[in-house]
Amino acid sequence: MTIENAAQRSVKQNGQKCKDSKEWPSSGTKLRQGFAHARASRREACRTLPAVFLLFVLTAFSSPFAVARESAVGSDLDHFLQRLWPAARQAGVAREIFDSAVAGLTPEPGLLRRPQAQSEFTISIPSYVADAVAPARIARGRAIAGELAGPLATLEGRSGVSPEVALAILGVESNFGSATGGADTLRVLATLAYAGHRGAIFADEFVAALVMLQRGDVTRARLRGSWAGAMGQPQFLPSAYLKYATSYAGDAAPDIWTNRLDSLASIANFLKFSGWDPRLPWGLEVVLPKGFDYAEFDLDFAQWRALGVAPADDAALPASGPASLYLPAGAAGPAFLITDNFEVIRKYNTSDAYALAIGLLADRIAGRPTPIAPWPKKIAALSTADCKEMQRLLAERGFYRGAIDGKLGRTSRNAVHAFQLSEGVRPADGFATKEVLERLRK
Repeated sequence: MTIENAAQRSVKQNGQKCKDSKEWPSSGTKLRQGFAHARASRREACRTLPAVFLLFVLTAFSSPFAVARESAVGSDLDHFLQRLWPAARQAGVAREIFDSAVAGLTPEPGLLRRPQAQSEFTISIPSYVADAVAPARIARGRAIAGELAGPLATLEGRSGVSPEVALAILGVESNFGSATGGADTLRVLATLAYAGHRGAIFADEFVAALVMLQRGDVTRARLRGSWAGAMGQPQFLPSAYLKYATSYAGDAAPDIWTNRLDSLASIANFLKFSGWDPRLPWGLEVVLPKGFDYAEFDLDFAQWRALGVAPADDAALPASGPASLYLPAGAAGPAFLITDNFEVIRKYNTSDAYALAIGLLADRIAGRPTPIAPWPKKIAALSTADCKEMQRLLAERGFYRGAIDGKLGRTSRNAVHAFQLSEGVRPADGFATKEVLERLRK
């Protein structure tokens, strides 16, 4: 996830691969919307809310994060973790569970010296896609699809999510369950919360992991995952497990560490409740007509068809539904029409490169040979600083209203596209380049 899903991975450098910030739904926001009345009765809320919702209490009632950050300076890890006890208590964690979990925890050696940027943000989209959509991974995905044809059909019926998409995520996240990570999740989360980048988020995740132990979802020994705190075959953070993990058979706590069907069911459940539309594909590669003017980026499939946009293979465009033109390498590379389902995949991991790789791997597992158009031989990526400067300059000119975070996605692409049109740049492909930045600086 890694998912982080969602979530909330630390990204310092990306370039064209970065994208607009789009993170997991805020637990605090969820609580304020659905349980605003609970503020008046904290103790009663803790007694009556299900455990999955008790996690939300910690941000809505008395966030420990400001206190945690203050105590992290000049104090040891144990003292820092003790300051999280009030939040854990409000989340329904018993004192004995808390004490047992934090006893003897020490910082994970070398963790904070690891690079915080992930591959989907630090290499070019063509390179990332080539690695993610490797022949061996395609073959393995097809084999599993055949092996689990019946259960996958059942999952599709329950969730509406294409089996190939769930398989593709499992393949990229953990190589279909063979690479789940062996780090002590509590230790990792404690270390990241104590002194890491975005420590407030990891403090939240640490408490969520305690909730998992309190509910009996997992044993302490099995609470293992990646160096970033993501767990199991789907690479869920603890908060994602509490929200979306589900058992395929429905007779036990979801086992995302060793049970492939539970892992696939949990992935499908995440996508379903993140807004997956079973009527639409994630997207598809298209061929633009000769002389295409790039005047529009967001139209209905029927309008794209009327403009002469056609599928790159023998498939057909959906009859209707919103679709956005996506040119991941500019006008010189493959062209795609992406749907809202592409954005749903981005909620699993907020990277355009990741979402595109998942979509293309899913297509390959299903037997569709995409992409067909070749990638440009060289793509010059922008640094994070360049991305931020571009966003700032676009905002100053009234084209951009998003965060100045150096993460380029649909909002930034549309802003670049609008700027190009205003300047008479052709083709106005929405692709952020050094040339666009230099023009903005003038």
